[in-house]
Amino acid sequence: QVQLVESGGGLVQAGDSLKLSCVASGSTFSRFYMAWFRQAPGKEREFVASSSWTGVNADYADSVAGRFTISRDNAKNTVYLQMNSLKPEDTGLYSCAADINPRSRYGSRWYNYWGPGTQVNVSS
Repeated sequence: QVQLVESGGGLVQAGDSLKLSCVASGSTFSRFYMAWFRQAPGKEREFVASSSWTGVNADYADSVAGRFTISRDNAKNTVYLQMNSLKPEDTGLYSCAADINPRSRYGSRWYNYWGPGTQVNVSS
C-alpha cells in the first residue's frame, strides 16, 4: 500500500507564500497520478491541483491558477505544492492523494491513497 505524509502547513498572512510537501512510500510512485485537495471545516473537499506521473501535465482549480504550482520529484517520491499570494479563502486542511489511474483527476472519490493532511491558515 502507498503511504503519503504531508508537511509544510502553517499560519501565514494574506499575500505570503508556503510550500507543501508530500512524501510517498513505495516503488511505483512515478506511475501515480498525484493531486492536492483542501477542505475547510463544514465545507466539502475541493480539488486544488494535479500532476500526471511524468509531471509534464498539470491542472489547477480556477481559484488557484496563477498562484499555485504543483511539481514532483519522482526520484525522491515527493510532490510539492508551491502556494504564492495566499488569500484567506485558501485556508483549509491540505491533503495529497494518489492513484494509478483515477477516472477523473479532479474528484476526490477517485483517489484511493491519501495522506493525513497539513493545515494551512491564512489571515487577512
